[in-house]
Amino acid sequence: METKNGNYVRIFDTTLRDGEQTPGVSLTTEEKLEIALQLDKLGVDTIEAGTPVSSEGEKRAAKEISKAGLTAEICGLARTKRNDIDVTIACDVDAVHTFISTSEVQMKYAVNMTPEQVLESSIDSIEYIKSHGLVCEYSPMDASRTDREFLKRICKAAEEAGADRINIPDTVGIMIPTTMQQLIRDVKSVVKVPISVHCHNDFGMAVANSLAGVEAGASQIHVAVNGLGERAGNAALEEVAVALNLIYNKKTRINHAQLYETSRLVAKLTGMQIQANKAIVGENAFSHESGIHTRGVTVAPSTFEPIKPEFVGRKRKLVAGKLAGTSGIRAELEESGLHPTKEQLAEIVKTVKELGDKGKKVTDADMLAIARAVMGKVVKEKRIVDLTGFSVVTGIGVIPTASVRLVLDGKEYVASETGFGPVDAAIKAVQKLTSPLVNVRLKEYRIEATTGGSDAIGEVIIKVEDKDGNVVSSRAVNEDIVMASVEAMIDGINKSLLKSRNRKK
Repeated sequence: METKNGNYVRIFDTTLRDGEQTPGVSLTTEEKLEIALQLDKLGVDTIEAGTPVSSEGEKRAAKEISKAGLTAEICGLARTKRNDIDVTIACDVDAVHTFISTSEVQMKYAVNMTPEQVLESSIDSIEYIKSHGLVCEYSPMDASRTDREFLKRICKAAEEAGADRINIPDTVGIMIPTTMQQLIRDVKSVVKVPISVHCHNDFGMAVANSLAGVEAGASQIHVAVNGLGERAGNAALEEVAVALNLIYNKKTRINHAQLYETSRLVAKLTGMQIQANKAIVGENAFSHESGIHTRGVTVAPSTFEPIKPEFVGRKRKLVAGKLAGTSGIRAELEESGLHPTKEQLAEIVKTVKELGDKGKKVTDADMLAIARAVMGKVVKEKRIVDLTGFSVVTGIGVIPTASVRLVLDGKEYVASETGFGPVDAAIKAVQKLTSPLVNVRLKEYRIEATTGGSDAIGEVIIKVEDKDGNVVSSRAVNEDIVMASVEAMIDGINKSLLKSRNRKK
């Protein structure tokens, strides 16, 4: 897909290799394959499946990914050692990414080799890979701290040995955009093969340095989903892909609408949760609270959104709080089917701000409760789902089981489910009955005690998300925590259904 004018940038994903080197992350073969399938759906050009020589599990994962029939090029990492390369080739990969230290400090202390030995090992490995008919990507590791003349010499030798791509790693993340540009220009002055960049985020500049590399002539960027990787991580795939498209007007194979789904999958399987203010995929990336912001985006989204949330598979969210504005709160209430008068709206906004000033996080449930109180009992929230019966069985040697009886749109239904505990069983039973109406997943579940002592009343706060990515929050208070959980879940489902039906009107 590379265009004649060099406007196409390849995306080389290393989530399954460098990303898995994140402290605390370890993926099974099945999990790696699941991520690889999603990465292929996302549209990355190359999937670095791992380092096959490092373990039997890595070897097995690389083999499974290689035979999965994916569109992406499947690559394995290998040191410039024939045994590493043989093991990688045996996994039926399309490409081998071979590397060796080239900086003075790493040649001396990491591999204990002279520059001439490193040069010889590089040439031998590249020629060996090419003799097997595979694509070869070569990395002079720690290139950013390598003597510049030696770096140019070894890159030129790699090209002459047959390397298809030369990757320039900022292994310890010490570059800034201007120095990264000069580094790529220097390498580009001696080689004609495509140049790639692999940047680490030790100073928070992995994405900026990667894009600077492209400005200087690099045509491929190494990335990892959610910026995973050793230490502070690698350049974040989602940030790189969106910046290339919307800022640089570059072409990639990335299906941007799949970015959020990919991010969530990787977060779930790695256990590495995403910070709320993370660009593109963070919970707050498309949330607005400030009055001037919410007013702007409800009238013309481009006032405060440089990226359309739908472009990356997200939804806009207007948040109530002390900085909230009238326009944002009105829009949220109307989506829930509430239409306050001008005077009522002013009172609702005033109450929301007062709560915010007291340090309280105002949820959707709080705002709707405030609105209903201000608008009076005449305005009743329509209930599409109602709980009419509930029981749960749990104990030692007993599988927790819950039975619920619900009225859905006027008809009564009963269901039972088992779970890891009584709360899990109860929520599953509710979802079993309501899924034909609205298929929601439990996005967040939190319990808070409103009083002290063992007889404390429990408050359950939940967030549920429908299939379109719309999120609503709900809460319930009860001395029985299982009952509070069921009530909160049903309340959340009602809100989700109301919003969905109001949007279709």
